[in-house]
Amino acid sequence: MPELKVLSPYDEHLIKTVPKHDEAYVMQALDTAHKTYEDRSAWLPAYKRIEILEKLYQLFSSRRDEMAHASAEEGGKPLMDSIVEADRAIQGIKVAIEHIGRMTGTEIPMGITPSSQHRKAFTIRQPVGVVLAISAFNHPMNLIIHQVVPAIAVGCPVLVKPASTTPISCFNVVNMLYEAGLPEEWCKVIMCEPSVAEKVLQDPRISFLSFIGSGRVGWHLRSLLPHGAHCALEHGGAAPAIIAADADLDDALPILMKGGFYHAGQVCVSVQRIFAHSDIVKRLAKSMAKAAEKLVVGDPVDPSTEVGPLISSKEVDRVDEWVKEAVTKGAKLLCGGNKISATCYAPTVLLNPPLDSRVCREEIFGPVVCINSYDKQEQAIAYANALPFAFQAAVFTKAIDVAMDMVNRLEARAVMVNDNTAFRVDWMPFGGRKESGLGVGGIPYSMEDMTYEKMMVLRSATW
Repeated sequence: MPELKVLSPYDEHLIKTVPKHDEAYVMQALDTAHKTYEDRSAWLPAYKRIEILEKLYQLFSSRRDEMAHASAEEGGKPLMDSIVEADRAIQGIKVAIEHIGRMTGTEIPMGITPSSQHRKAFTIRQPVGVVLAISAFNHPMNLIIHQVVPAIAVGCPVLVKPASTTPISCFNVVNMLYEAGLPEEWCKVIMCEPSVAEKVLQDPRISFLSFIGSGRVGWHLRSLLPHGAHCALEHGGAAPAIIAADADLDDALPILMKGGFYHAGQVCVSVQRIFAHSDIVKRLAKSMAKAAEKLVVGDPVDPSTEVGPLISSKEVDRVDEWVKEAVTKGAKLLCGGNKISATCYAPTVLLNPPLDSRVCREEIFGPVVCINSYDKQEQAIAYANALPFAFQAAVFTKAIDVAMDMVNRLEARAVMVNDNTAFRVDWMPFGGRKESGLGVGGIPYSMEDMTYEKMMVLRSATW
């Protein structure tokens, strides 16, 4: 079987090779998954699914540091943050276990009209069918947990295609599922070409697509889905944070720094566009630039590293091009703006870049934060809502009326008050509006999406 070389995004050394699957292998995996779903006698009862996931929880917990190191090496997220990601993944398994017993139906009222007399009705939840999960590189452990574990928890066979740059964590998670007792036919990694994944996607045996990645790819894949199949799409954004004149800047600074430079900005809800009131914009910008210059950039497996590499040298070149364009158009470069190496880019703060420059109107997915000033609250909201993305946003203020007004008027799916746009816990709803996605993520919500309600109506003349 052909192999795929997995290279370090930091220095491009070979980490490991993984199998590369051809079309015949992938279609056989789909056939097996579909037959597993169709065979009701082979369905895993709830207690068995709980047993398997509890064992996975134990295995992941015991290998937490090993998993974090592997993820940091293949994905470039600093070890300190990869450890946090591993802890989130472990917690996510626990959340899924807790919600298995809550995946119940509801009673539908009967007897309230003459025609509904002598009947009882209720719904039950059943798995929708085969799930195809296509994942992204930036959280190689936790995204797999979010896409695969909900499917297993509700009883859906799942095929998972990880990002070609970060497949090791996916294989590690799936192998632990097998070790925990999951029969292999219930979950298969398909490490294949995109064209093969598209062929699987169009097959009528696919019931649900879970996609995390670019909007260009996600909307295209949605158009290929067979009739009746459902999907959840998680795309990107260019998250806005509005800083009111009364905001506590000492409190806000470290929060904004983490939100802007976490994983070198390679996060779909990374703080990218800051709109600060003209009374405080210079102070905030100067403080952010000073803090950004002190960030430790380097090898992601070094415990002291705060900002790692971008996923490829091509992405470094793109970010550098966008920053240079903004400076040429009039942005003030307060810090950064240069390549540290072929794969690392200096944390960059831009003051008042033109709003039509790419750093302001497209998702940069790099360690770059843009700060623009505003005078009126309406102006800040208009700036924040100007793009075709709407994922998470933030507002920093001490005034509850200002906060509530902005929460009501911002078009984001979630608005954080006095916290950064990248805040998330794994049991909360998480998803974008407009071009930022479709549906709602978060483990309990994914579990609901991967089931459907079936109604039973019982009639008896004696009731």
